[in-house]
Amino acid sequence: MAVLELHGVRKSFGNGHKKVDALKETNFVANRGELIAIIGPSGSGKSTFLTIVGGLLTPTSGDVIINEQNLTSLNEKARSQIRLKEIGFVLQASNLVPFLSVANQLKLLDKVKKGNMSVMEREQLYEDLGIADLLMKYPSDLSGGERQRVAIAKALYSNPSIILADEPTASLDSDRAYEVMELLKKVTKQKKTTTIVVTHDIRLVGYCDKVYKMTDGVLSTAIEEHAKGLYVEEKTASSSQ
Repeated sequence: MAVLELHGVRKSFGNGHKKVDALKETNFVANRGELIAIIGPSGSGKSTFLTIVGGLLTPTSGDVIINEQNLTSLNEKARSQIRLKEIGFVLQASNLVPFLSVANQLKLLDKVKKGNMSVMEREQLYEDLGIADLLMKYPSDLSGGERQRVAIAKALYSNPSIILADEPTASLDSDRAYEVMELLKKVTKQKKTTTIVVTHDIRLVGYCDKVYKMTDGVLSTAIEEHAKGLYVEEKTASSSQ
């Protein structure tokens, strides 16, 4: 079942000779329960793609459809409601409030995301993500991997249809990066969410159901499962030269 669809989506900045096509005409479909990676270098258009999908940026043309709701036809207030209900964000920086404990970080979300999870569901979420023992700690007491686990809990707090992760492992070593991707894969399958990870980190592609490439604003067709290993080998070899 398609949760997210992009039809002819394009985003340009500036006018005339200063015009930049950050995202060229893009068609894209993501289904429930899929973990998708979009890989490419900095400046390739990955973040533009993600902010458009997340309803934070309006495309120059085309349609963005989430659960049969066309974001591009909605006003800002309606788009905000879609973001609160349907979308969870995981960013490169975990964006935790430094003076609040983990428990209070999550309680803060109750003010804007009420009724989406029962107390039992939330307690199970803490157990699943391994943060039940971290609730009384502050961000400064947590490792990078632990902070990202809390960030994932925040993203899942509203039972979203879509999780958007922007370079979620960029500041982590390999072990912690794999840990975060394992968690994202686990929650994607268990909760039947659609998770899209944009990254330049080729370590992550093996965890994903589909892998796309973004180059100069052009989103390529998905890299199939049998080609992932070859892609990683090719990139690893070229980076070592």
